[in-house]
Amino acid sequence: MSASLLFGFVLAYFVILLIVAWFTSRNANNDSFFIGNRNSNWILVAFGMIGTSLSGVTFVSVPGTVAANAFTYMQVVLGYFLGYLVIAFVLLPLYYRLNLTSIYNYLQHRFGTVAYKTGALFFIISRTVGATARLYLVINVMQIFILDALHVPFIVTAIVILLMILLYTFEGGVKTIVYTDTLQTSCMLLGLVICVFYIMQQLGFHFTGAMDAISTKGFTRIFNTDVNSKGFFLKQIIGGAFITIAMTGLDQEMMQKNISVKTLGDSQKNIISFSVVLVFVNFLFLLLGGLLYLFAEQHQLPVKGDDLFPTVALNHVPPAIGIIFIIALISALFPSADGALTALTSSFCIDILGIKRDPLLTDQRQKQIRRTVHLTFTVVFLLCIMIFKWLDNKSIINIILDLAGYTYGPLLGLFAFGILTKRNFPDNGWVTLICLVSPVICYLLSKYLAASPEGFQIGIELLVINGLLTFLGLLMISKKTAAKQTN
Repeated sequence: MSASLLFGFVLAYFVILLIVAWFTSRNANNDSFFIGNRNSNWILVAFGMIGTSLSGVTFVSVPGTVAANAFTYMQVVLGYFLGYLVIAFVLLPLYYRLNLTSIYNYLQHRFGTVAYKTGALFFIISRTVGATARLYLVINVMQIFILDALHVPFIVTAIVILLMILLYTFEGGVKTIVYTDTLQTSCMLLGLVICVFYIMQQLGFHFTGAMDAISTKGFTRIFNTDVNSKGFFLKQIIGGAFITIAMTGLDQEMMQKNISVKTLGDSQKNIISFSVVLVFVNFLFLLLGGLLYLFAEQHQLPVKGDDLFPTVALNHVPPAIGIIFIIALISALFPSADGALTALTSSFCIDILGIKRDPLLTDQRQKQIRRTVHLTFTVVFLLCIMIFKWLDNKSIINIILDLAGYTYGPLLGLFAFGILTKRNFPDNGWVTLICLVSPVICYLLSKYLAASPEGFQIGIELLVINGLLTFLGLLMISKKTAAKQTN
């Protein structure tokens, strides 16, 4: 297929995004950028969150894991569902009661400034690393299958895509993203469904026959009962629940869209409906993975992992399917990247710089600061993407889950301590030190257990261990006094 043709479709898709951004960002102000003027439609937010949660990592990596891990990723997805229930009925009521713009203001209400800035800082680190890892994966696919043929260097590809994202988020922020994410999720899911049905048709299967064929290969196994394995089902379900609580419920990117909905009830409907749909969508990705491996075997294609889906879609099916794949892929790319860039700008401006707390800053001056921060994070994204390119790892989804365990653990510990106890601790550097030491202990522990005779592997439950260590550390420096009235 012509690389120029594919690139033309990418540009046309981007033009559509710019048009949507232009319409939605007219008369936008700082509140529009940070929180969508608290007037977002919950149905649009719920639908758009599917794209944000899945991203290009799910689109490319999850189908590629089927040969090695069968359908065991569904263990994590079941955990996700449990985590969304906690978000809907524990965290959202708290955020709405406090009328938060940044969810990390809860830590300031509960503990003070140092805990607040520590929590915000860990979010900024976590989301920067996670978002750029996802971005790298999709940019790399586009580079290999489209732009290498046009002799465009990787760094130029990365710069152009980041500029595209910057352009359509620069003014409207959350107000724009609610609509662009809805468009992009529609394209991604349509692409997924078309690819599933096309590959199934090429293999001569209906749904039942496809499941039987995939099952014969051993790909439909969901539960891993090996206690020492990273994939042990209890680890995966519990870890998946806490990953969701931390990476969605304690994440400014995900929650600023939810709290942009007018009422708590509508926001809860958004979370519940979104979480149910997400289970079925992830199953479709795994089904697609099984079908792709059957297709690859039939055509004797020696590819696996993250390269499987792009190779089949762009080299071994009709051009129309390849175009649908590319549109779906970039539709998966932008929702996770645009939201991250906007949320990081919001958190840095509000939590670290405190522009909302400074009465001397006019709206115009706040807008100038916000734009500068937005541009700065775009440059930071570019640097991180180039680091991932240098590392050149083929399984980005595993990297993201591991990094989440280390970086979101302290956030989990801080929020859990605030919600589950009535104790307070001194608002000083001890808080930050505990949040830094806990991930280090987790890293050393994981290496020690892996080297033990049993070869015990810590998987995504690392997040729970990290959060627990942070919680215990805070407990050690705390004392039983009346908590500030937030619970």
